[in-house]
Amino acid sequence: MFDNILHFKPRHKEEQFPKELMGYHVAFLATHGFEQSELFDPKEALEAAGATIDIVSLEAGKIKSWHHKDWGKSIAVDRLVEEVSVADYQALVLPGGVINPDALRIDNKAVEFVRDFMKSGKPVASICHGPQILIETRLLKGRTLTSWPSLKTDLKNAGAKWIDEEVCVDNNLITSRMPADIPAFNMTIVRAFVDSRNRSLVPGAHGFSLIL
Repeated sequence: MFDNILHFKPRHKEEQFPKELMGYHVAFLATHGFEQSELFDPKEALEAAGATIDIVSLEAGKIKSWHHKDWGKSIAVDRLVEEVSVADYQALVLPGGVINPDALRIDNKAVEFVRDFMKSGKPVASICHGPQILIETRLLKGRTLTSWPSLKTDLKNAGAKWIDEEVCVDNNLITSRMPADIPAFNMTIVRAFVDSRNRSLVPGAHGFSLIL
């Protein structure tokens, strides 16, 4: 496992991962009101590296994003949360948005899915208001993370240490604060997922490590 807290400092903005995530399956858990850029941008970055993405949600059909001050683009749901398990995926991404995580955190199946991922040691990445659902897992005691500033008190009450950094990596948990952090967030999750995939191919190796 990766045992230290990393405060991300950009290394190579032009860094590329040509199809290094081929065969790597990532779940994006979201529902109506997810922040548009916080789903579409990381999804595009991971797909560019070869990952396969499933949009996992509470209901079939399409879910609509929130973009600035109004509704934004929609995206098709691939799987229902009640149909999936941690065994189906190598990593989990939790986009933010004010409406989206508030709906997810009161759904027992969604919380169970996230809790199982946290326990598995597989990478879990969350941005902005996304960590609200992490609170419901009751697994944040002693963890270090960041988020949209208004979640600071809630996360501290859940036993976490909150820091004001564009990206924080604590073992399998990767978090960022806001849409402005997306470039650093994307770079970090792609690098972490590539390392996690490579380690999974080595007998006895687990987790991931980042050289920043």
